[in-house]
Amino acid sequence: MKTKKATKSLSEGSVAGVSPAKRRGLGQRPIVINKKIATILGYMVVIAFLAISVFPFFWMVVTSIKPSAEIFGDGAFRIIPDNPTIRSYTSVIFDHNIFRSVINSFVVSAITMFYVVAIASMSAYIISRCNFRGKSLLMGFILSISMFPQMIIVGPIFNMFHRFSMLNSFWIVLPYSTITLPIAVWIMVTHFKRIPLSVEEAANIDGCSPWRTLWQIIFPLAAPGVFTTGIMTFIAAWNEFLLASTLNVNIRFHTVPVAMNALRTQFVILWGEITAATVIVIIPTLLIVLLFQKQIISGIISGAVKE
Repeated sequence: MKTKKATKSLSEGSVAGVSPAKRRGLGQRPIVINKKIATILGYMVVIAFLAISVFPFFWMVVTSIKPSAEIFGDGAFRIIPDNPTIRSYTSVIFDHNIFRSVINSFVVSAITMFYVVAIASMSAYIISRCNFRGKSLLMGFILSISMFPQMIIVGPIFNMFHRFSMLNSFWIVLPYSTITLPIAVWIMVTHFKRIPLSVEEAANIDGCSPWRTLWQIIFPLAAPGVFTTGIMTFIAAWNEFLLASTLNVNIRFHTVPVAMNALRTQFVILWGEITAATVIVIIPTLLIVLLFQKQIISGIISGAVKE
């Protein structure tokens, strides 16, 4: 008992000899070290993720300036080529006329975007403002349509286009809408629901017609969602391959994915030309995303919270 009491008094005396500030510092030091380690590990994970994400684009640029002999063989894994060249770019631009495909893609994607945004705006406005039976079932049906595999609809669409002589034309925007319209309606319904009904009631009191209320009041208030829907529709139409390769066989109407798929001979895939074309083609979409990234993020976030 005396030994226990002596030990207890000794420990109390040692603790009493340490100031409260030092005792707090001794207790907090492991926590601070753990936070620093966690922060460092977090940065390392982010850097590793960015490196993995950016490396394919970096390697694509490197491959595009390599001659064909260095793409394979001993120089395949060299970051700096021995004989850098822009021959792949000149071949894609002048021999394969990639800019014609870029223009075709831009025309088709822009028409699809404006058409889908206009139709989706009116449809979403009616769905969000009108109460009717089967509304939830209709929304589920719209969302399920966007999940259909494209391979299911290619055959019927091809037969219809062949019957009405619409092959090899810009009428391809019509089947493009079947892919992009359902998800566009779904997104815009979410944004229209966020706008208070009191805004429309005030517009009706002031004498606005339903059509004028939609386009001059509701549409500008839902601009972030409309803008996001338009950008997503544009990119989806830009990257579409299956319908474009089936309906537009004529080289004059080839879009970018189809033109890039044609960069091959009977026995050889032209990897240099493919990577050069990819670098050229990725610039427009990259510029769109970089210029309008704030609007895109704003549109995605504004529809994420139910108020």
